[in-house]
Amino acid sequence: MSPSPDPAPPDAGKLESRAAARPRGRSSAGQPLSESSLELGGTARPVAAPVAPIAIVVTAAYVAAQMMADIASVKIGTVAGLAVDMGTFVYPITFTLRDLVHKVLGKRNAQVLIICAALINLVMAGYLYWAARVPADPSWAGAEGLDLQLAFSAILSPFGRIVCASIIAEVLSEMLDTEVYHRFVQRFGRRRQWARVLVSNAFSVPLDNLVFAVLAFGPFTLLGSEGLPWAVVWEIFLINLMVKLGVTLFSLPLIYLVPEREG
Repeated sequence: MSPSPDPAPPDAGKLESRAAARPRGRSSAGQPLSESSLELGGTARPVAAPVAPIAIVVTAAYVAAQMMADIASVKIGTVAGLAVDMGTFVYPITFTLRDLVHKVLGKRNAQVLIICAALINLVMAGYLYWAARVPADPSWAGAEGLDLQLAFSAILSPFGRIVCASIIAEVLSEMLDTEVYHRFVQRFGRRRQWARVLVSNAFSVPLDNLVFAVLAFGPFTLLGSEGLPWAVVWEIFLINLMVKLGVTLFSLPLIYLVPEREG
């Protein structure tokens, strides 16, 4: 007499039916499982979403442009007979770069980037302020008949005021830019991408320009730095506004360089 097969464990039929009903590669909550999760018995574990290389590029470019603009703004030049801080030709691109970050990484990550860039600039200002006050080595300070220590300190002394003004203007204007961009996408979806940049910058650029010009160069003492006459501040405001709006128009096609964020 042949031995009878082992009895099936209790509820085996129910377990098999549930396993068959559950789609392969998904947890009981319906979330996709990674290959490693499937090999470990199908237990769902959070897996970080991959970041597109272009997202890293535009994020790095945004921070770099912020820092370059802050340093260059120490110098006031003359362009077409008008006074202009030399960061004006770099900073406007940050608005379009922010739009690219928003497009590829989403609103929340764009806001985080704005705050991180502000903190990086603040740390940079503090470090350069300290570096300017460290006693110079004699072999360097008097090189080529120049008082390099005095020149270094003179250039970086107003840097703290410019960076603080830039940070305040940046956070206010780019948070506004983020909100306008987000609402535009909610209203029109993925259509009219060029208009996202144009409309959001139309709100944020004038605000940034006004806050920065007054706080960085207004005729009052701030953070130990004397300001400039109102006439010069007005010139800086006007040419900054014209350049920033011009850069906005020039940079409109850049919005098509990055893919739309999924979800």
